[in-house]
Amino acid sequence: MRLTWRKNVPDGVAVRRGERVLAVGGETVATDAALYLPGADEHTRLPWEQVEQATWQDGVLFVREVGGRRHTVRLAEPGSVPEAVRERVTATVVVSTHVKLPAGGVRIVGRRPPTAAGTLGWTFVFDRGLDPDDPGLLAQAEQALEEIRRQTGL
Repeated sequence: MRLTWRKNVPDGVAVRRGERVLAVGGETVATDAALYLPGADEHTRLPWEQVEQATWQDGVLFVREVGGRRHTVRLAEPGSVPEAVRERVTATVVVSTHVKLPAGGVRIVGRRPPTAAGTLGWTFVFDRGLDPDDPGLLAQAEQALEEIRRQTGL
């Protein structure tokens, strides 16, 4: 992937020291550590391991954070931002597996920050129709996670 010169970073985007700029598209900046998305007042810095899903369609980048917050950004000149987003998000996923539960299922995902020293974070994505706040369902998912951790040594 070609690195983009820092001088191409739009005004108002304060890329953190030590981050390498990978792509710039309009007001959106992808670095090796995070995605900078334009907001009403300032840019949002979203570390790659916090991106649950990102899709690119018809000139629009759709981003969903772990926890459900959503961002929609129209990129008139996307540059290589869509490719950088795909590569960086995929690179954070260490484990992704769907587990059957008595009432349905859950996708259990383990993500690690781009730096090797980062801690593995786990998320549950429950099948449609399941209540992610149901304590019994959460307990079943936690039990499945413990089995995955035991099997993988993570």
